[in-house]
Amino acid sequence: MTNEVSVDFRKNKSRNFAVTFVLCAVCLGINFLCFGLAKELKLPLYLDNVGILLASMFGGYLPGIFVGFMTNIVNCFSDTSSIYYGVISVLNAVIGGYFAQKGWVSFKKPAKMLFLITLLAIVGGGLGTLLPWFLDGVYFDSESIAKFLIAGGLEDPTMAQLLGNLIMDVADKFVTVFVVVIIYSIVPKKLKAKLRFNGWMQRPMSDEDREYLTRMGVRKISVRTKIMLLMTAAMMLMGAVAVIISFILFDKAALEQHTKLVNGVADLAASFVDGDSVDRWLLEGKESEGYAQTEKLLYDLKDSNSEIEYIYVYKIKKDGCHVVFDLDSGTVKGSQVGYIEMFDDVLTDADIPALLAGAEPGPMISRGTAYGDLLTKLRPIYDSAGQLVAYAGADVTMSVIDGYDRNFFTGMSSLFFAFFILIFAVVMWVVEYHIVLPVNSMAKCTDKFAFSSNESLGRSIGNIRDIEIQTGDEIENLYEAIVKMAGDSAEHLDDISRKNKTISKMQNALILVLADMVESRDKNTGDHVRKTAAYSRVIMKQLRKLGYYTDELTDKFIYDVGNSAPLHDVGKIKVSDMILNKPGRLTDEEFVQMQRHTSVGGEILDQVIDLVPDADYLYEARNLAMYHHEKWDGNGYPEGLSGIAIPLSARIMAVADVFDALVSKRSYKEPFSFEQACDIIREGSGTHFDPKVVEAFLSAEDECRDIAKSFGNDLITGYVNDDHVDDSGNAR
Repeated sequence: MTNEVSVDFRKNKSRNFAVTFVLCAVCLGINFLCFGLAKELKLPLYLDNVGILLASMFGGYLPGIFVGFMTNIVNCFSDTSSIYYGVISVLNAVIGGYFAQKGWVSFKKPAKMLFLITLLAIVGGGLGTLLPWFLDGVYFDSESIAKFLIAGGLEDPTMAQLLGNLIMDVADKFVTVFVVVIIYSIVPKKLKAKLRFNGWMQRPMSDEDREYLTRMGVRKISVRTKIMLLMTAAMMLMGAVAVIISFILFDKAALEQHTKLVNGVADLAASFVDGDSVDRWLLEGKESEGYAQTEKLLYDLKDSNSEIEYIYVYKIKKDGCHVVFDLDSGTVKGSQVGYIEMFDDVLTDADIPALLAGAEPGPMISRGTAYGDLLTKLRPIYDSAGQLVAYAGADVTMSVIDGYDRNFFTGMSSLFFAFFILIFAVVMWVVEYHIVLPVNSMAKCTDKFAFSSNESLGRSIGNIRDIEIQTGDEIENLYEAIVKMAGDSAEHLDDISRKNKTISKMQNALILVLADMVESRDKNTGDHVRKTAAYSRVIMKQLRKLGYYTDELTDKFIYDVGNSAPLHDVGKIKVSDMILNKPGRLTDEEFVQMQRHTSVGGEILDQVIDLVPDADYLYEARNLAMYHHEKWDGNGYPEGLSGIAIPLSARIMAVADVFDALVSKRSYKEPFSFEQACDIIREGSGTHFDPKVVEAFLSAEDECRDIAKSFGNDLITGYVNDDHVDDSGNAR
């Protein structure tokens, strides 16, 4: 049966993974279909979160996060800006999964639906609005809405774009949630249960049991929390290092790429300029021959690359930079031939001496100039005689490189956080289903492992086996070891139980044999030890039924007293046969000898207790042997104890012993009738006997009568009250 269940469980586990894979594929397709449909119909909506929310609501957090992550990865091939929105998609998946888990996805809960739309709009609209403002080359998708707002009277274009984007995102999330809730509501519960991804590594359990096991108390900090903290710290550290290193390498590569760009542009600009004409152009200006043609070539060069900020040709002298060509300098004077630019505006103090000496400097990065932060390359221009006549320069503003760096850093960070959430969800699933639930399931079963009976032991072992852990790792090894240990323990305990029963039977048999040996010396008795034990059991059960001495009358106490009752007269083994079997009344001296059987019995059992100290029943046997002739009013022997100072077992035996002596035939007397004996017991209540014990005995009169009949014909044969009782049943 167990093997059949295991096979069925493995099939269900494989089926669950296959269903989840299909669910993710379908939801990815829904995402692209809805997005393409909105684009084709030119709707001011995205609709690219429908599949994400469906995956998280039907499958759970992990499928939803996976679909959100993969949606943006796939979209990157057609639109690289999609990478920036990856974190938004996975956060939307988390929100959708949470609402489904809480049971809030329903039109019957409009407040919850409005809350869901608001959260999705905050995440999507908030981050989606900030990104275009922060990044270069990433634009708003809501230009049409912004134009409509401006046409409606909103004068601030920035505010119009911001509001337009928020309106578009709220509308998108409203439509998305509406569609998702419709689909989610019409899917039957059974199908929802099948679509739910759990990945059980053990026998599936209810949501309540899983929640209980997940949140089982721990001493200080749970394994799951430790792993989550360690994983978060490790991933954050690794992510930060990876992003920083990638950023440094990217920044270096971007700088090198733009350095090559300005080098090439500066080279081309220098090649366009005729060195022999530079001085003439400075004297004659723009009207000089060849100037206009050269200027056009330089403009064409600049226009061919949008990242080139400035192209110019300067003749550098001690008084400054004399402008030959200056394309789009931003000033009217700067575009005039012969205008002198001050060194402070375009060059640093460290560059000037080398340039005046005619050297060719490498690419220069200048910060805080009148034209901004620039990456500059100056290429010398020579005349036909080989003399340096000017420098051709090309500038790329550092803000372009900074923009690339910012885009790269933002994209890397967004991708990292999206990937982090995905990995976090995967690790959470692994920790919960591979570690926490299996370990806590074993802990719960072993904590409630019961050894009280074979049935409870069997149930406990069955509960452990029913867990069916199949993690395929050390956890499963531990589980198999626990199952084997439980089975071995059960067999061992069963063997011990059988041996204990055998020992218990031997013990009781030896007690009866010993009691019979003592009893056989007395010619006046017959089955006394058995009848008094039977009466004692009836009295004890009736006391508990009446609610008396419930703290003492445990099952163990009743068992020990009932089985050790036959030893109450063991001390008579040292009483002379002449006294024990005397047909007439005992003399005072003989009665003193008879009374010694109580203390002698206590001494005998003390010796046995020293040899077997853990046998609890011997302590009650000693109490019975030592004190069963004590009286409630203190006039008994051997110690003259009174009231509850007399052990309860001895107070019970006193009634059983005297009653059996009264109704039994002796060589020196005829038996009393059952009713007469009961009257004598009743009269002794409060003097000879404990009143509560007497009440219990008399209230169980029918049971005692049945016991009496079972041991004889018309008479209740039994053990004589060996100290010899008088006609009223009182010991002499």
